[in-house]
Amino acid sequence: MAPENHTNEASTALAESYDVVLIGAGLAGLSLAQHLLRETDKTVLLLERRPVIPPPRQKVGESLVQVAGYYFSRVLDMEEYLFQEHYLKYNLRFYWPSEDRDNSRFEDYGKAYIRPFSNLASYQLDRNTFEAELLRRNLTSDRFTFRAAVKVREADLAEDGPHRISFTNAESGDHHVKATWVVDTSGRGKVLTRKKGLAKENSIRHGAFFWWVDGLVDVDKLTDLPQSEIRKKAERRFTGHLPTWMATNHFMGEGFWFWVIPLQGKTSLGLVYDHQLISHDDVFSTEKATRWACERFPLLARDLPNREVLDFAGYRDFSYDCAQTISPERWAMAGESGRFTDPLYSPGSDLIAIYNTLIVDAIANDDGDRQQLAAKCQRYEQLMRSVYSAYVPSYATSYDALGDQEVFCLKYTWELAVYFAYYVFPFINDLFTDKRFSFAFMRLFARLGPINSGIQELLSDYFQWKKGRHGQPREPVYFDFMELAPLQRAEETFYEVGVTVEEAKALLAEQLESLKELARFAAVHVASEVLEDPSLVTNRRFVETIEVDRLAFDPPAWEAARRESLRDGDDGSSQEPFEWTFPATVMERFRQARGPAHTPATDSVPSPARNTGPQPKERSVLNTEAAG
Repeated sequence: MAPENHTNEASTALAESYDVVLIGAGLAGLSLAQHLLRETDKTVLLLERRPVIPPPRQKVGESLVQVAGYYFSRVLDMEEYLFQEHYLKYNLRFYWPSEDRDNSRFEDYGKAYIRPFSNLASYQLDRNTFEAELLRRNLTSDRFTFRAAVKVREADLAEDGPHRISFTNAESGDHHVKATWVVDTSGRGKVLTRKKGLAKENSIRHGAFFWWVDGLVDVDKLTDLPQSEIRKKAERRFTGHLPTWMATNHFMGEGFWFWVIPLQGKTSLGLVYDHQLISHDDVFSTEKATRWACERFPLLARDLPNREVLDFAGYRDFSYDCAQTISPERWAMAGESGRFTDPLYSPGSDLIAIYNTLIVDAIANDDGDRQQLAAKCQRYEQLMRSVYSAYVPSYATSYDALGDQEVFCLKYTWELAVYFAYYVFPFINDLFTDKRFSFAFMRLFARLGPINSGIQELLSDYFQWKKGRHGQPREPVYFDFMELAPLQRAEETFYEVGVTVEEAKALLAEQLESLKELARFAAVHVASEVLEDPSLVTNRRFVETIEVDRLAFDPPAWEAARRESLRDGDDGSSQEPFEWTFPATVMERFRQARGPAHTPATDSVPSPARNTGPQPKERSVLNTEAAG
């Protein structure tokens, strides 16, 4: 169904003042308007610079995960519409080439995944269609006013209100309105960020090029096998029978990933890359990006060069921070107008969902008590900064580790377990706006900060060590992330609904201990690989030397600890083994499938323009106050 375009024509006359003025009718502004209309009695004016919504160009940002899926379907009550007009998403799936295959067929690739659908539904959004529907719903309310094709000339923010917004339209001329609250949802226009000088850099320097092609790119069919054999491939014992094309499919490499996302009648394709490893000049067009992807993943050459390109776009450098995103002076920012990290794992819409929730609560419960509002905004700003900052090490520190399936499986299982327990669980229980919970949450979340920073450094360093010695697995390896029990336990929090604050605090404390086990296991596994001693994984004396708050890639210290664990001639067989809550051999398949060892690379550093290897990474000192 083609989206209905809405222009500047509106039957609702402009009022002199509004409770809330939103600047920007993208996903953040349209969903925030709907949220305000559903849960408050506020009047809302939405201003948009583009002449029509949705715009004629295709919009990127289609992949939802659990928080955003729950927000749009349940909080905004769009579940039936989403099932009718957009694809249900089959999790995230990841693929790597195999060393002894030509990688021209889908069955040549190692695969990592979660086999069943998530109990919390998520979706693949056609952003244009979805935003048109949001606007249509907003326009049904007599408390909502919309103006398109306007230019905001001035946002005069008064310290104690009301604010004064001046804008102009080529047809209707100049306008001035007052507002109690102003929320910037202008995306990369960053109206308030620029006005107040709040822009900050972060340590992520990545680029992206993306395009859309006609029809469905079904990666399962990129093979020589006939359909009858595709149905009966032996790998389905591991991967299952659900349609692979419904997932957000990722083809992985060192410092980059390539996405394949299904939409109704089209497929979204995109390459995200670290500037230290890939020059944007090599990939910044549909022809270059298609050729580049097909060279590295030969199976894509069966399909992509033959597709009709519908649209394309890109960002040479897309990531940034913001000093402040909500204020007791009654202004705020949501979506890309404030902060943005990276599209890997699809966090953008999640942060919209969380920020919108906090902003709506601040507006809905603003009774004029400035002191109370200041305390709430301070708490929400800390929470907003925390949930954003927690993503940064994943992208700034260990993006190189995307190139190795074994290392990535440890990395993603850790990150996903944190996400399930500390993002999804509180969100579906409406806990982020509970003062009693939020203070306890941030204390617990802060304890994850040094563990997260350490594990990202550890895995990046392990990747760099490993790539100088071992190739890719010789044959495809299959790994279900849920085989690591801490992720299963984190996913079980989805079923803990209607909990009290005390129950929630206790549950998160339990999850923290579970996450510590996962972090310790990752470190012990890496040490056992580097020292070529698999017995270390169950060597209690050795395992207990690993301090999860001080994780580091330190082979000499590991060797000393190993020797100490075997002191007095004890070969390790007589000591009591360390008992994990999951099979200690869960990562053994990667050792067995490993390609032959070779001589470590020299210390010389190739030029990034040649795309042959990484530059030395600058290790940023990140604020781990509440990083997870």
